[in-house]
Amino acid sequence: MYPPLLRLSGFLALLVGMTTGTLTAQAEGGGGTGTFDLLVGTYTSGESKGIYVFRFDAVSGNLEPLAAPAETVNPSFLVVRPDRNFVYAVNETHGADPGAVSAFRFDPASGSLRFLNKVPSNGDDPCYVSLSADNRTLFVANYSSGNLSAVAVAPDGSLAGPVETLTHLEHGPNPERQKAAHVHMVQPSPDRRYLFATDLGNDRLYAYRCDAGDPGVPLTSAAPAFTAVAPGAGPRHFAFGPDGNFVYLIEEMGQAVVVFRRDGAHLEPLQTVRVAEKDWPADTGAAAIHASPDGRFMYASNRADANDLVIYAVAPATGLLTAVGHQSSLGVKPRDFCIDPTGAFLLVANQDSNNLVVFKRDQASGALTPVGKPLTIGSPVCLQMVTAGR
Repeated sequence: MYPPLLRLSGFLALLVGMTTGTLTAQAEGGGGTGTFDLLVGTYTSGESKGIYVFRFDAVSGNLEPLAAPAETVNPSFLVVRPDRNFVYAVNETHGADPGAVSAFRFDPASGSLRFLNKVPSNGDDPCYVSLSADNRTLFVANYSSGNLSAVAVAPDGSLAGPVETLTHLEHGPNPERQKAAHVHMVQPSPDRRYLFATDLGNDRLYAYRCDAGDPGVPLTSAAPAFTAVAPGAGPRHFAFGPDGNFVYLIEEMGQAVVVFRRDGAHLEPLQTVRVAEKDWPADTGAAAIHASPDGRFMYASNRADANDLVIYAVAPATGLLTAVGHQSSLGVKPRDFCIDPTGAFLLVANQDSNNLVVFKRDQASGALTPVGKPLTIGSPVCLQMVTAGR
């Protein structure tokens, strides 16, 4: 029996001041080649104003602030359109206002962001956004209301509004964290045929077929409709292997990474590995997971008492993981991190210590070495990196 869904369909007519501290992280011996723009999403209840943009040098590891921040409320997750002309951000309002998503025009040459418009996300506390293959639909995970929305993108890059909303109804065994469904991540598969969605509240990874040709109902349940994980595990984020045949799911409360072999929407569990290096008296709060550009290593972050990154080697034939090290995040609550496209550096956003840390990657061993001094920025929680300039 597939899980019940509540579906709401109906096409809507298309309608640097705070940054302190050093801005230099000089790597000994250099790294890769290339210049990139780093976009940082934040929570704005403290010193942060919204979305910040930095120029990142993948040879030296230097970070340089660009234009003034784009002011918007709690842009806790961002997605940059592949042509780099537009950026979309959630507005995770924590109940103060209805959840929303905002569109910005992005100038890669200057790093400036110009606000276009904001539309409802059709749910509470949107926490993740991704784009369809044709860039005509924005997918949104609404955490507190346990639903996901498809939002139409207009030809000029602005947002036209929600066209479909799917609500999960089940809940898990944890009385504090799983009283209801909590959609945490929505991301198309590399072949763009499916949209996968984690639900921390009911311990499932859902699969939907993507129909980019239907602007009114772009999502339908796949077969199978979901893959269940251990009760109380709280699936949070996932990453695909380079060829899309393996999926790596991080469990926020289970403190583990589950490896699946993927065949379309079907996920076959292969392995479960620990995230924490040792048992902690408090919840480690596993958070983000990302693969290195060459697919040889997988990294995952721990928050709370751990505050570190675990490094896994990936077996190319089987996709299985072997833990090869842990590295302190040099801050508190490493919510997100990214690896530059050359693979030379890994950058970590430490939410509660208000800093951004640059690490040099040993591309042979996966090991991380901090470089320079942490960059101070208020409540950084999302990092997106794209090629700089035109």
